[in-house]
Amino acid sequence: MKAIYLIRHAKSSWTDDRLTDFERPLNERGKKDAPRMAKRLKEKEIHPDLMITSPAKRASKTCREFSKILNFPKTSIQSEKQLYHANPEIILETIRNIKDKFDVILLFGHNPGLTEFAEWLTGETLNNIPTCGIVGVKLKTNSWKKTDPSLARMLFFDFPKRNLIKGE
Repeated sequence: MKAIYLIRHAKSSWTDDRLTDFERPLNERGKKDAPRMAKRLKEKEIHPDLMITSPAKRASKTCREFSKILNFPKTSIQSEKQLYHANPEIILETIRNIKDKFDVILLFGHNPGLTEFAEWLTGETLNNIPTCGIVGVKLKTNSWKKTDPSLARMLFFDFPKRNLIKGE
């Protein structure tokens, strides 16, 4: 069995219009939400084998905040440039290329691709993964190459402004 946790970056700042979209940092709410949501994963005793992030500042910072709370070494985080505003096909390709020695993955990315991918994989209508939202998915396979909706089941969908809405 494999498990993947799809995590949208925390809330970012739009205050400095000199920054590119790629360079936007977390705003104050994002800086609070990231550790709070990471603690929710820790409470569920989720221990990632691998963390993969978009290299955009807001996504990589969210990932680093999760790594602190979950005691995952920052030096082991993989940054994948194709995840920056990736469409569902690119997200799927990224997942299918994960080495099978990793069983529990945290993947940090952006909308709309992340929501579209989560809906395709789980068959659930999510409409929108809010900032710092998490979709947990279990896959009945031992190989990431076989990632497919027929093998997937949504474990939960959680986000900062709402309590858990679907339990395991």
